Amino acid sequence: MKKTLLSPLTLKSGLTLLVLAFIFMFSLTYIIEDLRFYTLKENVLGRFFAIKWWLIGHLSGGILALLIGPFQFWANFRNKYLKLHRNLGKVYLISILIASLCSTYMAWNTAIMVHWTWAFSLQGLAFVWLISSFMAYRSIRRKQIENHKEWMIRSYVVTTGFVSFRWIMALPFIQNLGSFPEVAPTVVWSILALSLFITEVILRWNK
Repeated sequence: MKKTLLSPLTLKSGLTLLVLAFIFMFSLTYIIEDLRFYTLKENVLGRFFAIKWWLIGHLSGGILALLIGPFQFWANFRNKYLKLHRNLGKVYLISILIASLCSTYMAWNTAIMVHWTWAFSLQGLAFVWLISSFMAYRSIRRKQIENHKEWMIRSYVVTTGFVSFRWIMALPFIQNLGSFPEVAPTVVWSILALSLFITEVILRWNK
């Protein structure tokens, strides 16, 4: 029987779709909020006005990666539209390349004005984002399909880290822990370490 996007779901694939749908909708709230920056107005951009195109590059790349990711992990969609899957994969990787490079520039031009620990944490996040995505690309070029899938998962986990950071930083009890320079770098490193650790446990558990 020919498979369709509406083929019966296994429990695992059903749970995966639910998780991806949640991530997609959760990310969408922050994406909509960020659309105001595309007005390029100084009163909206604030301290980012002088480097607005670097910000737009970072936002555009990040938004594309967030939106593309769930479709790349949707097995039925991937199997039915393999060529589209590959093309979206290329857009995903290029988006992350642009976003991470723009993030690096902003880290040492605006974030450094807040505190060097804030700039360094953003640089670390951008570095892991770029390298995990490169490893996914390297694996598929070598036709190492399973390695490619695992590195894509790690890459997307880091992609969602930017959204997780904003959600956590908005929590009242986090805001009461101290000033932004005191709290933000720790939150970034905690998200990065814990999310990748949990991801690795899940990946190894299924071996």
